[in-house]
Amino acid sequence: MKHASRRLAAAIATLVSLPALAAPPLATLVFRDGGRPVLSITDPHGAALVDETLGLRTTDADLTHDLRLIGTTQRQLTEHYRMTVGKKLDRTANLSETRYALQNAKGQKLDVVVRIGNDGVAFRYELPGATRAAVTGEATSFAVPASAPAWLLPYSPEYEKERFQTTAGGAAPGQYGYPSLFRIGDSYVLLTEANADGRYDGSRLTHAANTGDYALTLADTRVESTGVTPWRTAIIGDLATVTESTLVDDLADPAKFSDTSWIRPGKVAWSWLSEHASPSDATRQRAYVDFAAKNRIPYVLVDEGWKDAWVPDLVRYANAKHVDILLWYHWSKLDTPAKRMAELTKVKGWGVKGVKVDFMESDSQARYRWYDETLADTAKLQLMLNFHGATIPHGLQRTWPHLMTMEGVRGAENDPPVVGNTIQPFTRNVVGSMDYTPVAFDAGRKEASIAHEVALPIVFESGWTHFADRPEAYEARPQALAFLDQIPTVWDETKLLGGTPGQDAIFARRSGDRWYIGAIAAGAPRRLTVPLASLGVGPWHVDIVRDGAGRGDVVHTRQNVTADGSLSFDVPVNGGFAAILCPMAKGQFENGCYR
Repeated sequence: MKHASRRLAAAIATLVSLPALAAPPLATLVFRDGGRPVLSITDPHGAALVDETLGLRTTDADLTHDLRLIGTTQRQLTEHYRMTVGKKLDRTANLSETRYALQNAKGQKLDVVVRIGNDGVAFRYELPGATRAAVTGEATSFAVPASAPAWLLPYSPEYEKERFQTTAGGAAPGQYGYPSLFRIGDSYVLLTEANADGRYDGSRLTHAANTGDYALTLADTRVESTGVTPWRTAIIGDLATVTESTLVDDLADPAKFSDTSWIRPGKVAWSWLSEHASPSDATRQRAYVDFAAKNRIPYVLVDEGWKDAWVPDLVRYANAKHVDILLWYHWSKLDTPAKRMAELTKVKGWGVKGVKVDFMESDSQARYRWYDETLADTAKLQLMLNFHGATIPHGLQRTWPHLMTMEGVRGAENDPPVVGNTIQPFTRNVVGSMDYTPVAFDAGRKEASIAHEVALPIVFESGWTHFADRPEAYEARPQALAFLDQIPTVWDETKLLGGTPGQDAIFARRSGDRWYIGAIAAGAPRRLTVPLASLGVGPWHVDIVRDGAGRGDVVHTRQNVTADGSLSFDVPVNGGFAAILCPMAKGQFENGCYR
């Protein structure tokens, strides 16, 4: 019996833990149904969260069953890195890694590498000794309780469908895109993938009816891999742990280059949403440049319709006012190395600082290889980049620091209902910068209040934040515009202060010694309360903007609060408020926090 016990102990993975203030989840590898490996994830108290069935199929081997454990190795990983954009600039990744060496009866081998941090669990497959392998599928599947509340995205390759709330088992059978959020007991589990690029392809989840089972489905029927897959990632914890997580970036490859002096995130004036024809009008684009210059907005994006004949003059006009120009491209204009370098070299010569590339709409390996090549070419030319009509972030902003943002969301251009604003911060925006194009006052369906819209550039993180409305819409609301002029797009720290997906969201983001608070709600009027105790020593001077009458300007007020105080305001239907907190000092802030 002693020998049997030892064999059983060897077949069950050691629980991996990480010393930290917040206890990490636990992962146990077991074998079920004739040697099918399953990674069972529990919370720190042993409560079941998700079972992840494992396995890989290639043209040479079926590594999904009849597997046994032949060895384990462990190591601790600590990495310090700095981002150019994101929830916080300076990062430390502390991860425990366990490598499980598996083998089938034919002697064919598969390694499952599991990494655990305080904010989740990730695994990937590696084929020992292989540098090339044709992958035909994965057995990867995630099982959560069927009764678990879920916030899901019906899959489409541009990730622009509406997220909705259901239960894991109640969702219609079909395919769902990442990230997918589930609430299991007191914990949340966000499923996604990390470090996915042209060495593999993208995937999605296929749901079996009336179950909590979500199987991973690859975009291609055959993937020419390097023998290593992306990380299958479960971000786990309370809602604050999930939303503040940097796990996707922690799992990504380090930056491909170190000189980031030419990279400058910032706000962008953008005309297409409010005036579809305006990008073809050079005179109108000058009006956007004038607006940007007046309000210290560093960029104007000229979207679809610009012409070679007048963009160089627009660049010179903008540069004289300390504004830079960004240009839109359909990806097909850049779909070969020759076309791409010819176009990008041309606009670089004009003085353009970056490009927005649109309509890729694919998770295939071929398209991911195009992403890799485009990232490399724009880095070489020192052009910043925004991927629109794109997949979601997989950590590319760590690997390629000039990638300012990605769409992969049903943003303002699609007239989404306001309830989505309180779901996206807990789902899509968790995994990377989100080009939602917020702050639409007169454009769009106008469901959200003006103060709700003003709060969005704080609630939503994006290295380039494109403002969606006309200059006149902002200038008609000078108090709202004055507040927007203060908001940066780069953050030293992010905290979730409150919220429930689909109901409300309250975020605090720090830049230097200032905190910026965005509070939004969807639905009936209510009172939103923001506790300040976690933000630092205080006391604080606070500038607040709240809704005024109708869709007119916001009301700007000031007050002082103690370090353990709170802000609490009644908001209207689909309302919100925003605030800036400055540390108080004698004789300082006579004019409030505004600069």
